[in-house]
Amino acid sequence: MKNFLKYTLVALAGSSLGLTSCGLDEYNPHAGNETIDSFETWKGLTTYCYSPLTTQLYSVYDFLSVAEGGTDMWLCPSGNRDYAKQLIYYDGLTTNTNASNKLFKQAYSAIAWCNSVVANADKVQDGTEEEKAKIVAEAKTLRAFYNLILVTYYGPVTLTTEEVGNINTSPVRSTIEDFYAAIITDLKEAAAALDNNPVDGNYARVTKKTALGIMARAYAQGAGEGLQEDGKSYWQRAREVAEDMIVNSASYNMYLYDNIDDLWAQENNRNNKEALFIASGANTTIPDFKNGNYTKNNLFTYTICNPNKLTDLYTRTDKTNYYLGRTNNATFAPSQYSIDVFDTSWDRRWENTFMTAFGMFSMTNPDYQWIGPYTGSNTCVTLTPPLIKKYGIDTKFTGKKIYPYVDMTVVEGGAFNQYVPDGVWPKGETTGDRANLVQVKNVYVIDYPVDLDDNRFVIVMSKEGRTAEQKAESSYFTINIDDLFGSSEYSTEYKTEEFDGTNSNQLYPSLIKFNWCYNGSWGSALNTKNGEVMIMRTAEIYLIAAEACQQLGDAAAAARHLEPLRNRAARVGTTAPALGTVTEDVILDEYAREMAGELNRWALLKRHHAFETRLPKYNKRAAAFFNPDKHYVRPISADFLNQIDNKDQYGDNGYGTTPGKGF
Repeated sequence: MKNFLKYTLVALAGSSLGLTSCGLDEYNPHAGNETIDSFETWKGLTTYCYSPLTTQLYSVYDFLSVAEGGTDMWLCPSGNRDYAKQLIYYDGLTTNTNASNKLFKQAYSAIAWCNSVVANADKVQDGTEEEKAKIVAEAKTLRAFYNLILVTYYGPVTLTTEEVGNINTSPVRSTIEDFYAAIITDLKEAAAALDNNPVDGNYARVTKKTALGIMARAYAQGAGEGLQEDGKSYWQRAREVAEDMIVNSASYNMYLYDNIDDLWAQENNRNNKEALFIASGANTTIPDFKNGNYTKNNLFTYTICNPNKLTDLYTRTDKTNYYLGRTNNATFAPSQYSIDVFDTSWDRRWENTFMTAFGMFSMTNPDYQWIGPYTGSNTCVTLTPPLIKKYGIDTKFTGKKIYPYVDMTVVEGGAFNQYVPDGVWPKGETTGDRANLVQVKNVYVIDYPVDLDDNRFVIVMSKEGRTAEQKAESSYFTINIDDLFGSSEYSTEYKTEEFDGTNSNQLYPSLIKFNWCYNGSWGSALNTKNGEVMIMRTAEIYLIAAEACQQLGDAAAAARHLEPLRNRAARVGTTAPALGTVTEDVILDEYAREMAGELNRWALLKRHHAFETRLPKYNKRAAAFFNPDKHYVRPISADFLNQIDNKDQYGDNGYGTTPGKGF
């Protein structure tokens, strides 16, 4: 452990035994022959503490499927019915299921780096004590975060202080109580040392509000285990931390947007004022990223459907879609509950969460007319008699054109071409006069409901049921969302067969929180976007405060904490309805509206012991496979079990590859 090179070699080895580093594919700070007593060398180790946030957890499908799959909110769509079925439905989930296997190793790998930073602080001979204290506090915050992942998803595994390169081939499990005590201790110490200013002014690094936010989350999660601290329940502690952050938000530099549209505005994605903790994506306006040494985030390709499944109507293929990006995976679709939980009459979180209208795009910038003129066949759809008949559109629209919705252009000069909106065309536009373009905050947020006379969309999904006669009154193809559900096997599943003579059953309302469209967000190909993912944001603190109050029997206080979130989501001219008595179901519903897809649903249902009550209603396929004796924890990594000497004693959490659970 004397030479930094040892860290480098271990990280690049790509595998390990026991509880230690398993390799991180990330930038490696070179140190030559410098030793660990150099402040800059030691500080550089924190790169590895942060690395899995961006390179793995919040950029690829694995953690999303673990953290959101197997809940009441998400299903596999018709076109990919069995994709990741192990985690979405508990169907065949075992120790070698790739996503849960990887998550286990990634968490322990990062913890080893955090341990190395903490353990070697006293050896650093330069740098001020304040500087060193902040670096240690960063490492403790991140260590607590990864330990919280482990204890939440895997239960009583092993608390480890092993550094990178040290190997323990006979690990012993720790208790749930020990895990949470260690997590809370790390976070209290970190919060005391950190302030509101991130190290080096880098907003991707953790600060005091990060440590406090994770502490509130940890108390809430531990409350589901029935834990106490100094005679107080963890629910009480969660309430105290969350309410302190809300009351003293200014002193923690914590911010809540007044308008939900601003939260998800494209221009606010980087350095979002509501973010408490982020996974930072590469800014590809920087030419140096051209060499490919950057994380390629492709989460959006899994969460958005492919409108080109109706290829005669939506004619732009995913390989040349400079507006949506490449929609080639389409594996993660909302349940009917996720849709029904929104009241679209007032709640604008609906269209800030799900995209339900699909239109074409134009490129009228004289320098970048790559796809033809504004009124060309590549940008407009002409409603021919066969299309009219197939899609149930009134014959009065025969020969009419559906015009582009958004106008895209190209920005050159960075690592890769960037495809950015020049604006959207107003409803009724037919001339293509660029002076008529309108600026919007997010080109994926389509005002709901879409007017019947809107001439910019070819496909519109309606939350409210429309009759055939009502559908015919618009020039776009209307899909009743409810009609997509009700397969022959499970009534809560998407239909696997056509029901209206089209491929509409392969479409679904599409989560857009991971789809970015601004200068610096596009990668080397159309299936890569590189925005910032908010691991935790201010709204969650309000939700935790409300949740804790409800659990403690103070429904009135719970309502007070939910009201700011609901009020800022209300459409212009509307008011959020009064909540009434806040019950546990009200809390779970409000989490669904506010935090859909933000990698916390499974943990939420776990701490409320709600799988048995909610899966039979909203995800019947998952309910058919869910076994409460084992599925309240994910399986232990098969790779890990095969690399230790005592796997039979350690156990696999009850998944049948070892004699017992191990706890």
